[in-house]
Amino acid sequence: QVQLVESGGGLVQAGDSLRLSCTASGHTSNKYAVGWFRQAPGKEREFVAGINWSGGVTASADSVKGRFTISRYNAKNTVYLQMNSLKPDDTAVYYCAAVWRGSDYVPLSTREYFYWGQGTQVTVSS
Repeated sequence: QVQLVESGGGLVQAGDSLRLSCTASGHTSNKYAVGWFRQAPGKEREFVAGINWSGGVTASADSVKGRFTISRYNAKNTVYLQMNSLKPDDTAVYYCAAVWRGSDYVPLSTREYFYWGQGTQVTVSS
């Protein structure tokens, strides 16, 4: 069983930065991939960025490429999402998710993840 807790959300202005954190607990191995997803009101949950268990492989959605960076620090059981140049369209609840995967594969769809956090709200004003 893995518990995930997101933090770092808030209200910012367009062009600002935020760093989200996803801290995992209840596990005995770091061999899990982590993804960040977001869901805006009235829209489906969408993939934002993902990282494999070692941190050596990452993936990100085209809409955030060049602005968002995902990283992980396994010694702290934490995955980060650095979000720069935020836009109003980035406003959503951001969720982190995890799945046991000790390979270079980074899942991109919600169906591939097993554990989910409760989400953190990010609001970007124009």
